[in-house]
Amino acid sequence: MVQDICYLSATELAEHIRSKDLSPVEVVTAHLDRIDALNHKLNAVVTLADGAIEDARKAEDAVMRGAPLGALHGVPFTSKDSLDGEGVRTTRGSMLFKDHMPAQDATAAARLKQSGGIFLGHTNVPEFVFWFETDNLVFGRTENPWLEGRTSGGSSGGEAAGIAAGLSPLGIGSDLACSIRQPASLCGIVGLKPTHGRVPLTGHWPETLLRFMHIGPMARTVQDVAVALTIMAGPDGVDPYAVGVPVPSFDSMEDILPGLKVGWCMEGPFAPVASVVKDTVAKAARALESSGYHVEPVSLEGWNRLSAQDISLTLFTGEVVPYLEPLISGHECQLSPPMQRRLEVLEPSLREYQSAWSDCEHLRHELARFFSMFDLLLCPTTVVPAHPHSVTELEVDTNRVPPRNAVRATVPFDLTGSPAISVPFGWSAEGLPIGVQLVSRHFEEKTLLQAASALERAFLGEKRRPPV
Repeated sequence: MVQDICYLSATELAEHIRSKDLSPVEVVTAHLDRIDALNHKLNAVVTLADGAIEDARKAEDAVMRGAPLGALHGVPFTSKDSLDGEGVRTTRGSMLFKDHMPAQDATAAARLKQSGGIFLGHTNVPEFVFWFETDNLVFGRTENPWLEGRTSGGSSGGEAAGIAAGLSPLGIGSDLACSIRQPASLCGIVGLKPTHGRVPLTGHWPETLLRFMHIGPMARTVQDVAVALTIMAGPDGVDPYAVGVPVPSFDSMEDILPGLKVGWCMEGPFAPVASVVKDTVAKAARALESSGYHVEPVSLEGWNRLSAQDISLTLFTGEVVPYLEPLISGHECQLSPPMQRRLEVLEPSLREYQSAWSDCEHLRHELARFFSMFDLLLCPTTVVPAHPHSVTELEVDTNRVPPRNAVRATVPFDLTGSPAISVPFGWSAEGLPIGVQLVSRHFEEKTLLQAASALERAFLGEKRRPPV
């Protein structure tokens, strides 16, 4: 019974609670029991919030009294350990913040609570969320629920692993280079990076590189991330990047506008890409065509001279190192090995930094040119399925590439601020999930979610649960 409850979607849980088929106490207790039973294997949830059961009792009382109920009334959720939780230890994956207790919630979390959601706790992250694997000196490493010894990705790896394993139906992630979509793909869930500025960054740390940082929902269904987006979106009067563009209704995601054009690329500037991933993208292209979209392959030749990896490494290093220096000075020995290595990278010169910014602008122009011809881009989310932990190089079929190639297909769309989503659509020979990525024009999340929903329906017969 616990497993059955824990694999209902957030939307289904809300409906069952509203109709009194399930009580908030039953739902929250089932998830806490599953965390208790499985988290020692996964290390996904790192800090439980006090009072979740008491909040569930209050939610249950509201149902019985016939009080107005929010969209997520009684539904549990989690957030990564870089988003502030009022009175809940929020370590940011670092020994330097191991006792940090925020005074208020991050805006995104506060809004889920206001909709009736019940906060279960924080999920694991790499230190300062600046890595694509989830491991730190405070809590250790998060396992992939599909295969022990494989990465869950990063930096929202704890969130993705927990949702995939039924520890939580819904979570909040953040994305600077890959951190919502890559873990979602590696763990077999849905991860949405909304348009930059769609969801306020208030209460998320670190407070640097905010021009590229995104907050977004993670769940097992497209409908759940759509519902969460409508709740979390909109300016809060604090984040200067948050914009007041109206959020459309996502009630009719099955409606496809006639003539929508999808350009798909399974390699191009994302190469090298594993053959099993390329096959999955090609299969997704055929599924979209069968769903009524006009689909054609594209090469994205103009992107080849603009390495998003190099651009991001230069820009991020040029801003992160000066930002962190006052914090870490004298505490270098308390930093995790990946963070120590990142801080050893030479800072770019002013000319190198300016050149990277120029390339970033050219990349944005190239994507704008693409969207003058197409409504959506379909491409890989990751270049390989979940790889072993702490690899010194990625094996992409017969190629050996640096580990940071893990962000090759995702980081371009952080640099452009575009909305992008990863949707499960395939399996490796080892039974590891493979996601595909859809990208749309700024603030056209409805188009994005409609296409993602079409893929989800096409993949429905192949859905599985992790063997944990």
